[in-house]
Amino acid sequence: MPPTTKNGTMPSTTHLTRPLRIGMIGAGTVGGGVYEIIMNRLGGGKSGDASSSTSSRGSISTPTPIITKICVRDPSKPRNFHVDPNMTKIVTDTSSITSDPNIDLVVEVAGGVTFAKDAVYDSIRNGKSVVTANKALIAENMEELIGMIGIANGEGGESNSASCGRRGGGGVRFGYEASVCGGIPVIHALQSCYAGDIINEVMGICNGTTNYMLGKMEDGEDYDSVLREAQELGFAESDPSADVEGYDVRAKISILAKLAFGVSVPIESVPCMGITNISVVDFQYAKSMGCTIKLVGTAVRKSRYGEHDGALSVYVSPKLVPNGHLLASAIGCGNAVSINSANLGLASFGGAGAGRYPTANSVVADIMRVANGTCPTAPFPPVPSSSSFVDDIDSDYESAFYVRISFRDGLGIVRIIGELAESQGVSIHSILQRPITDRMAADTVVTTESCKLSQVVALCDLIGREEFALSTPVYMPMIPEY
Repeated sequence: MPPTTKNGTMPSTTHLTRPLRIGMIGAGTVGGGVYEIIMNRLGGGKSGDASSSTSSRGSISTPTPIITKICVRDPSKPRNFHVDPNMTKIVTDTSSITSDPNIDLVVEVAGGVTFAKDAVYDSIRNGKSVVTANKALIAENMEELIGMIGIANGEGGESNSASCGRRGGGGVRFGYEASVCGGIPVIHALQSCYAGDIINEVMGICNGTTNYMLGKMEDGEDYDSVLREAQELGFAESDPSADVEGYDVRAKISILAKLAFGVSVPIESVPCMGITNISVVDFQYAKSMGCTIKLVGTAVRKSRYGEHDGALSVYVSPKLVPNGHLLASAIGCGNAVSINSANLGLASFGGAGAGRYPTANSVVADIMRVANGTCPTAPFPPVPSSSSFVDDIDSDYESAFYVRISFRDGLGIVRIIGELAESQGVSIHSILQRPITDRMAADTVVTTESCKLSQVVALCDLIGREEFALSTPVYMPMIPEY
């Protein structure tokens, strides 16, 4: 007979469940925020080593999370958060966390794809759930991770770990909300809110550093000075290429594409253009067109027979964004994602894309989903509708394009540009030109009708070879007015 109280009712699960014991790998900016939220706000620091501890929300009893171990490279390094030595042990070997049978959940916030990858893989093999903020690890090893999680869960979703019942009803869970757009819950939304919908397009401003830099350039500052400022403020690394060349966004849009379309896109196949060729003059032209410029990751179904029924295109590029568009509202280091779907039309998610507490908040949200059993068994749920099936990936995306041409003034330049565009099957939509003040260094802008990336690249290459051209033209896709 199950135990009962004096009045014959079942005892509270508060007395049956011990805390969710967490081992955290990494103790930097995000790790410090996670520790403070878990231990100070959610009661982890008060749980001690009690045999049972839960919090109850409605009818759900959730084990109280507690961080019992933190793995760092240098335990003597000063931290900007307090670690309670009575509650949390500092270690230097990841295996002391990944192989510890008393650890239920591993949180990886160290970053990189070397020892962090090994730690995540070891955790999964040992039947432990994982929460990570590591977009590069996920994007570069997506299919392998999915396969490992499936093996760890086995038939029926049961984990090979005896502690699986304390992690939400059985099985290894993998949470990665913080890997894309910091504190914005876009991954949870794609996992759970579009089950009966068909997604046509996902676009995202997913990098706060470049969004900050482009905002300063829109105010009139040049690229080099803005980059130095971003580095001084700690927004950009000494080697800023991951941000300014678009590689960070490339990893994130690959993750969103998998969630939205069910297709794993190798990141090396994603066309990627950063912001290094953008100048203040581009913002001047954009302003005259009622637009701004944002670095955008895009995953979109091309149209074959109708609307959004063709191959999938995934790419990263600066884009001209109409001022009234949802993405234009992301300012400073903010991020934004817009999703165009059959049922909902255009929906947007915006907020802080980085920072200690916004990113830590997403990590903690995943921890609590693991604790209360709502974290999905499959980290990338299959796209259910046969009508949304994607059978091809085409990197030669289509768009209307903005093309800025720098030139030495002379006769017949517009005619030559028109002839070259015709030779590549590119239809010109408009020509814009500011008054020429220096005939040896002028510029003009051509906007095109929708065409393929390859056509615009070929056109720019041909223009760049002409005697009047000062350089190869700068091009970027344009978001149409919705």
